[in-house]
Amino acid sequence: MKSWQGSDKPKLSELPSMKDRLTFIYLESCRISRQDCALKAEDKTGYVLIPSHALLVILCGPGTTVTHRAIELIADSGTVVMWVGEGNTKFYGMGRSLSGGTYLLQLQAKYVSSPRLHMEVVKRMYSLRYPGEDLTSLTLQQLRGKEGARVRKEYAQQAKKWNVPWSKRDYEPDDFSKGDPVNRALSVANNCLYALVLSVINGLGLSPGLGFIHVGHEKSFVYDIADLYKADITIPLAFRLASISSDSIETRVRKELREVFRSNRLIERMIQDLKFIFDIKEEEAEEIIPLETPLCLWDNYRTAKSSGISYQSEEELANRSSEKGECSKC
Repeated sequence: MKSWQGSDKPKLSELPSMKDRLTFIYLESCRISRQDCALKAEDKTGYVLIPSHALLVILCGPGTTVTHRAIELIADSGTVVMWVGEGNTKFYGMGRSLSGGTYLLQLQAKYVSSPRLHMEVVKRMYSLRYPGEDLTSLTLQQLRGKEGARVRKEYAQQAKKWNVPWSKRDYEPDDFSKGDPVNRALSVANNCLYALVLSVINGLGLSPGLGFIHVGHEKSFVYDIADLYKADITIPLAFRLASISSDSIETRVRKELREVFRSNRLIERMIQDLKFIFDIKEEEAEEIIPLETPLCLWDNYRTAKSSGISYQSEEELANRSSEKGECSKC
């Protein structure tokens, strides 16, 4: 059996940060392999080399095959790879987190576990949709009703603006072709948005499953964050493109959406919104996403301790405390 000798896995500090990356690329009916430190997408017409470390998400459509070596490079690059079908995003795997620590994950778990803190996050999420409005006196049920009315109004306004027939959001997950053009466009645009949100959540070391407004699903937090941007980005785009033509609407949505993501600086906006949601001050932001952190041992009475020590007794622990000290970054 042939032995493959690849390049060394890059350090996190050597990889481009999220805000410096391109949003996503969609590939279909091709073979994705690896050539040196680039991905090679090839079909019968030729091939193109793709720098995987420059992307946040690779969406693999129908007819796509990927080699083991390509997946290795994608994972090392901190890039999310997803298989997507007709109107239905299927999660396959993800690359490494672009954060070396767990501060944000622990903060997320803290907020999601306390009913009081949970509600604080929910209200911050809703406040991003209604800048300048005081939502403190509204109950959760009132907030949900207010949000539902806002989204229905946005659909109606876009339908009137672009003269597109519209009754409701309606699609068949198992039969994408049954949907009308605007519903198909919405599904494709939202799936691309979900993929981008997932890549940012993964890159920051957060959990996609620990949601606040949405709960109980493996991507609950993805839906929480994605819903912040649909009214500004995916809904207007879907109606505009559906008003022009229904031909190849899925391809046109993907192509135009990349530019919309870029022009709206959505990745940077998303990171700023996540800081606000978890009440992270700007002066703290540089320290909460460390590239490298030590592995520590939990201690229920003291600050976490450094690992790599054979702790045999409390007396020895006391004697060694002056040697390595507390695990300050935990």
